[in-house]
Amino acid sequence: MFKRLNRCTSLTFLVLLSAVSCSGDGKPANPSAPLPLASPLPPGADRALFVGNSLTEANELPLIVEALSAAGGHPLFAESVTYGGVSLEDHWGLGTQNRIAAGGWRWVVLQQGPSALLSSRVNLREWTRRFDSVIRQAGALTALYMVWPEASRRNAFADVSASYRLAAQDVGGILLPAGDAWLAAWRLDAALSLYGSDGFHPTVPGSYLAALTIYGGLTGNSTLGLPARLRLRSGTGLDVDPMIAPRLQAAADEASGR
Repeated sequence: MFKRLNRCTSLTFLVLLSAVSCSGDGKPANPSAPLPLASPLPPGADRALFVGNSLTEANELPLIVEALSAAGGHPLFAESVTYGGVSLEDHWGLGTQNRIAAGGWRWVVLQQGPSALLSSRVNLREWTRRFDSVIRQAGALTALYMVWPEASRRNAFADVSASYRLAAQDVGGILLPAGDAWLAAWRLDAALSLYGSDGFHPTVPGSYLAALTIYGGLTGNSTLGLPARLRLRSGTGLDVDPMIAPRLQAAADEASGR
């Protein structure tokens, strides 16, 4: 389902930033150039860089993590480099490693497609190791955002989970098991709508659950009691049914071993 699309999609930041331009072939003009913040970061705030594709970009996931972190009392400022349909290998070819090397991060969150096939697993592990060397040199920690397979391949959840767990183990990284959290949520409520209309990208509750899992994995905190209604830095209002939010929070904690 994933194919490479050579286009510039988004670089998201917590505060207002200068515009990001694309070169004529659709690549970012200079992915290593630091982008100035409009105001200094508050004391004690951590910065996280999300590197992925449309599963990270969907529903402004990094900004949901930001908002949850603020609500949980652990301010986190998320920036992201995302391109539709790309792998970590593609990110390397696009120069994302230079953005990482610019430094200032506490965490770099890596994500590619489901990577359930053996060849995809090998690719994920290889490029996670390559990125980890840059991440460590930049003084940051590597985290793996585990996703999910297409709805038509739900029997592949275990393979997706294994691929991301192995990649995280290879580098001593942090596993953010969003795919496992989806399964935990369905055990609590089989009627939860986590897949979007295309049977792959997440609904808002699906992204909210993924963001809960990421927040819990990065901070080590329980997600129970976090708000279901959030205002994102972009101005977007995120509204999850308060009746189902506690189930999503319980699922995120279960997947993370809490």
